[in-house]
Amino acid sequence: MSQDPFDWIDEQARARRRAGLVRALRPRPADSGLLDLASNDYLGLAGHPEVTEAAAEAAMVWGAGATGSRLVTGSTELHAELEDTLARFCGFEAALVFSSGYAANLAAVTALSGCGTLVVSDAGNHASLIDGCRLSRAETVVVPHADPEAVRKTLDAHAGARALTVTDSVFSVDGDAAPLAGLSAACRAHGAALLIDDAHGLGVLGDGGRGAPHAAGLAGAADTVATVTLSKSLGSQGGAVLGPARVIEHLVNTARTFIFDTGLAPAAAGAALASLRLLARTPERAARARTVAGTLHRQLTAAGLAAVRPDASVVSVRAPGPDEALRWAADCRSAGLVVGCFRPPSVPDGISRLRLTARADLTDQQVAEAVGVIVATAPQGVTAA
Repeated sequence: MSQDPFDWIDEQARARRRAGLVRALRPRPADSGLLDLASNDYLGLAGHPEVTEAAAEAAMVWGAGATGSRLVTGSTELHAELEDTLARFCGFEAALVFSSGYAANLAAVTALSGCGTLVVSDAGNHASLIDGCRLSRAETVVVPHADPEAVRKTLDAHAGARALTVTDSVFSVDGDAAPLAGLSAACRAHGAALLIDDAHGLGVLGDGGRGAPHAAGLAGAADTVATVTLSKSLGSQGGAVLGPARVIEHLVNTARTFIFDTGLAPAAAGAALASLRLLARTPERAARARTVAGTLHRQLTAAGLAAVRPDASVVSVRAPGPDEALRWAADCRSAGLVVGCFRPPSVPDGISRLRLTARADLTDQQVAEAVGVIVATAPQGVTAA
């Protein structure tokens, strides 16, 4: 027997290399000069002067860190203002801010379920929701993707059980939207709660970017809870849970990723608050992001690529395999374009992709340039021609 307790890590590394699934960090400079279709900065606010100035001002006033957990010293008046503004903007009664969207999802799933609860989870859900299900100690049933009837049948089979249905609003791999109206109807027929992760909907969907629950008429509903991230459309960092005031109070008292985690840094809170105010003043940003996504899809499809029709800001383009996807992304970078590259195990269906993010601040010329690069660098066998 080996005396090295980490020999198994070397074998896993060799297996990843054989499968073409090695991942590596790529530190970026402050200004790479590359056209970016990989970040989740959907509204182009991460570098907006109002947002960065608000972050700097918050740090000068409140300090570099929150200094403690939210229940000790980590709650500032700035956090409270952000929570109030976020709840009002999205149409919910109350909000609770966390240090990340991942922490918000873990909190919502675990605090609203537990032993004796049934959790019904979409097969395409984000890893943070999946991990929340695993940590919840609830009975979890994974149902086929975007299928309200499968949810209804699962709830039928567990009649009488306290139940929570969990779904992304917009799924991060292909950018397709969940059928929220159908899911809500299935839940209400059985008295189940609905938890919606609106990470990719906030700022893009709904009236002026108020999110997918708002667009579906579910914002503020007594049986509906939403989570959001502050790190995508709002260009900052952190996450939040939105819902009825009694749900938020329950999380304050029971959610471990809230109670035992240091509060969100004031700079991030200040930046997110500034982004919300900007979005409220310029609601056309949300429509522009959707327009850019639609243009990307139309032009890529016209060129013969297998692009998935987007419902929000994510545009997915299928690749023949993980090696081809990796080379395709590298060739795009060499040509001046940064794109996302999703490979197993990040994709639940095992299909490797380029993942493009449409941003509201992209010009029509930049979109055309990006399409040209993607088409010109496409691996053999990808195009229909």
